Amino acid sequence: MCGICGKINFNNEPIDEIILKKMTSSLSHRGPDDEGIYIKNNIGLGHRRLSIIDLSPFAHQPMSNEDETIWIVFNGEIYNFLELRKDLIGRGHLFRSRSDTETILHLYEDYGTECLRYLRGMFAFAIWDEKVQSLFLARDRIGKKPLYYLHSSDTFCFASEIKSILQDKTFEKIPDFTAIHHYLTYQDVPSPWTAFKNIKKLPPSHYLIYKNGKVTIKRYWKISYLPKHTMPVNELKKEILERLKEAVRIRLISDVPLGAFLSGGIDSSAVVAMMSEVMNKPVKTFSIGFKEDTYNELKYAQVIAKKFRTEHTEFIIEPKALDIIDKLIWHYNEPFADSSAIPTYYVSKLAREHVTVILNGDGGDENFAGYGRYVANQISIWMHKILPSSIAKLILPVISLMPHGKTPNNFFWRLKRFLGEYIKSPEMRNAHWLCHFTSDMKKELYTDDFFRQVSSTDSFDLIFNKYREAEANSFLDKTLYADVMMYLPDDLLVKVDIASMANSLEARSPFLDHEFMEFVARIPSDLKLNGSITKYILKETLKGILPDELLYREKMGFGVPIDHWFRNELRDMAYDIILSEKAISRGYFKKETIKRILDEHMSNKWNWHNHIWNLLMLELWHRMFIDI
Repeated sequence: MCGICGKINFNNEPIDEIILKKMTSSLSHRGPDDEGIYIKNNIGLGHRRLSIIDLSPFAHQPMSNEDETIWIVFNGEIYNFLELRKDLIGRGHLFRSRSDTETILHLYEDYGTECLRYLRGMFAFAIWDEKVQSLFLARDRIGKKPLYYLHSSDTFCFASEIKSILQDKTFEKIPDFTAIHHYLTYQDVPSPWTAFKNIKKLPPSHYLIYKNGKVTIKRYWKISYLPKHTMPVNELKKEILERLKEAVRIRLISDVPLGAFLSGGIDSSAVVAMMSEVMNKPVKTFSIGFKEDTYNELKYAQVIAKKFRTEHTEFIIEPKALDIIDKLIWHYNEPFADSSAIPTYYVSKLAREHVTVILNGDGGDENFAGYGRYVANQISIWMHKILPSSIAKLILPVISLMPHGKTPNNFFWRLKRFLGEYIKSPEMRNAHWLCHFTSDMKKELYTDDFFRQVSSTDSFDLIFNKYREAEANSFLDKTLYADVMMYLPDDLLVKVDIASMANSLEARSPFLDHEFMEFVARIPSDLKLNGSITKYILKETLKGILPDELLYREKMGFGVPIDHWFRNELRDMAYDIILSEKAISRGYFKKETIKRILDEHMSNKWNWHNHIWNLLMLELWHRMFIDI
């Protein structure tokens, strides 16, 4: 894995080598093994390398073709590069290295932008074509590798991380209010926005062409949930297993040590099971736990480690883990409120002490319908047949009076949230269960001035648009598509990429193999969510491979006990920072609303931990990136 960056100056102004080197060096955590730059007149490319395949100097980047008219910087892994390489050699291409980077370069020579349809893997790359004076940027289908860009009146910049673009001190750092508005809803800044005005994300499955001062962005891939497979269930199960094995096998190509994250859930356990079958030595596995039993899955990880005889390593996270909070703010570049970034960072740090490449179970929930909100929505649809919304409205005030415990897993807390969304449309219910601040909450939270600036944009329109564009018939498949297009690339994959790359660790995701995803998408939706059983067809496939106690236990998720921490160790921190004069003076939020949120959480009147974390991350981001 690597870090890439580049810059084109307009009006033929030469590239400042010092700035380009600063842009490149700011990505050193993504690539500690090597550094390279290429400059020719008004074009500059930079690369930081984490050596995974072909550790020799021949794989150095930026890399050119034979006559040095085409240059590439590449971040990622192409898992089918050996078969592509064989075909290219047959077509007369000469190779100087064993790297997958050179394969992309020669594919581009033959196919131009169409080279993307041949690539199987995770990638973000830039190709400068001297002959036609164009820059070609591309990002993988699912969005595993990030790519940001800035197009101003005098320059075009791109990089793997925003902090690289910020090395040019002529850029004015201004918060994007619309991006912040969306962040408060989604806990991340959704593509194509960033938290910085004028810096954008290249969306997943898109490519960008810069030529003659103009930028053109096109989509090259879209997952379809139609037509549905008609093969018998037993054949489906065999096909799922074989395709998953293959997705794991091709991700074991590496010239450095590799291992696996093991949460104790179905997806990571399935990956470890497949690795154990394919590898000729024990799998190195890594797990994170908490002292709070409600959040601790270590006992399940230990069951899998024992069953497959892995070399297992564990780490317990305590509230003092938040000593790294400033480090996380710096690495994530934008406000990012998924608190599971904390254990993801620590498990990455733990793994990097032993391996350089890690496999994980990301994508299993989005492929096979693993989240509890899918079940909740299905139950709500069933219940509407016997319980009209008018009756539910009468029940809710009574239920609201019942104590709901101090954790988000409490039955009455879940019941309150369920009934609170019961009268809404299925799409809105899913959006509310997924998100942090709803539209009504924002009206209470925002100052009049901030509300006027952003109220013309409804953040929920972003996810509703995904429902409308989905190539699917069932509500469940449309929801899965929305998650694949938004929650997965904007939250989960950002979380893993940044946390792993902060520790110079490459993360690979077999469940996110695009060929595997295309096959699974066409499985009938009632085989994914069967009644109230999530991941039904995957669980049936893994029977006899994984223990039943793991397959059929309630999903826990990679949660963090911030609800408890905010009522105890982090109480003062929360009040001091998000109620500070500095925070309130930004003009976003009403002080009395923030205080009410804090007070209600501390008194256990309501569980506001996610919203408090969201506000805290936003304020700390301002202090680190905007105020300085």
